[in-house]
Amino acid sequence: MNTIILSFLTTSLAGFSTLFGILPCYFKKRKKEEIITFSLAFSSGIMLSISLFSLIPESVSLITDLQPLFPSFLLVAIFIVIGILFSFGIDHGVSKKFATTPLYKLGIISIIVLMLHNIPEGITTFISTNANTRLGITLSLAIALHNIPEGISIAVPIYYATKNMKKAFWYTFIAGFSELLGAILAYLFIAQYISFFLLAFILGITAGIMIHISIYELFPNSLSYKKNKLTIIAFVLGFFIMLLCDYII
Repeated sequence: MNTIILSFLTTSLAGFSTLFGILPCYFKKRKKEEIITFSLAFSSGIMLSISLFSLIPESVSLITDLQPLFPSFLLVAIFIVIGILFSFGIDHGVSKKFATTPLYKLGIISIIVLMLHNIPEGITTFISTNANTRLGITLSLAIALHNIPEGISIAVPIYYATKNMKKAFWYTFIAGFSELLGAILAYLFIAQYISFFLLAFILGITAGIMIHISIYELFPNSLSYKKNKLTIIAFVLGFFIMLLCDYII
C-alpha cells in the first residue's frame, strides 16, 4: 500500500476512535449521575497522565536535542505555563456564553482543548507513519486508546447538558476530525518545515492546557455530584490505565 494512503489511514483510525466516547451516553438514564461522575473523573485521570508522562517528557526530549538539559526544562515549564494561561482564557471566554450550563461549557472547552491537542498529534502520526510504517501504526494505536476517554470528556457533558445525541456525536466527530486535519496540513504544508522546537512548543502548551482542564474543570465537576468515592476510583483508574498503555505500547 502507498505510504501516503497508509499514513492517512492510521491517522484517521487514531482520530475517529474519539467517537467511541459517545457510548456511555447510551447507558441507562437512571444512572445519569454515576455516568457523569465516572466519565469526568476518568477523563481527568487520563488527561493528567498523558500530560505528565507523555507530552511533557516528549517536549523535554525534543528540546534537549537542541540545547542542555536545564534550559530545556525551563523552556518546557514556560510552555506549560503559557498553556495553562491560555486555557484560563478559554475558560473565561466560554464561561461568559455558557455560564448557566456548566456541563455544556465543559464540553465546549474539551472540544477546543482536544482540537489543539489532536492537530499536532495528527501531524506527528502522519509523519511517523510516512517515515516508519511500524512506528506509525504503533503510535496510532496508542493515540486511539487515549482518544476514547477524551471523546467521553466531550460527548457525556454535551449529551447530558442538551439531551441531544446528534449534537454529542457531531461535537465528538469534530474533535476526532482535527487529527485528520493535522495529517492534511502535514501533507500539504508542514512536513518540510516542522522543527523539533515547534513540536516541543506545541506539546508543552497542550500539556499545560490538559493539566488545567483536568484539575480545574473535569475533576471539580465530577466532585460536584457528591459521589466522592466513585470520583477517586475513576480518576485513579484513568490515570493508571493511561500509564499502563504508555508502558505497554
